[in-house]
Amino acid sequence: MDLVLIRHPAVALDPGVCYGDSDVALAESAEVSSGALALKLATLQVPAPRVLISSPLTRCAALALKLANEFGCVLSHDERLKEMNFGAWELHRWDAIDRAQLDDWAAHFEYARAHGGESVAQFAARVHAWFDAFTQTRERSPERSSECSPAYVVTHAGVIRAIASRVLDVPLARCLHWSLDMTGLVWLRRNDETQQWSLVRWNA
Repeated sequence: MDLVLIRHPAVALDPGVCYGDSDVALAESAEVSSGALALKLATLQVPAPRVLISSPLTRCAALALKLANEFGCVLSHDERLKEMNFGAWELHRWDAIDRAQLDDWAAHFEYARAHGGESVAQFAARVHAWFDAFTQTRERSPERSSECSPAYVVTHAGVIRAIASRVLDVPLARCLHWSLDMTGLVWLRRNDETQQWSLVRWNA
């Protein structure tokens, strides 16, 4: 089972703005990004998808639609693939947020939620619920052999790191230090005999 996670393209916001589950526009057309991404996927010899799943937020969904049309595959959306909800911090500059709140959040990384949105633990549980449902569905599929086409998932950096943390058994706090560019892809593969996941590519 192969899973290809794709981060959305750059958004039309100034750098340094918090935009978790806020629905913001892309900086350039999804058509431009999808063309460049399709070329990268071909260069990396990533098999074409049969299934394409996306966060419903515009910055992901617009790219996913173009890719689905490019590959001629079914596209679905799932609310659980949205970025973390930062509550009152949404669309504020990080350097304008109260320093004491940020320090408390860092000190209590998993459970702090001074912003009133999701804690990291709540966010990770949401993403993991999607991942468990996804893998169970794939296991029941008649196309579950190792030769079947991978699933592509167009989503957000936080979601990708939460999935990687789960399957690679790495603390999420550590994954936050791994670079992940806009339209960067993470290619994961599960050995269906051993049930073990491995990393094929990170931030390709």
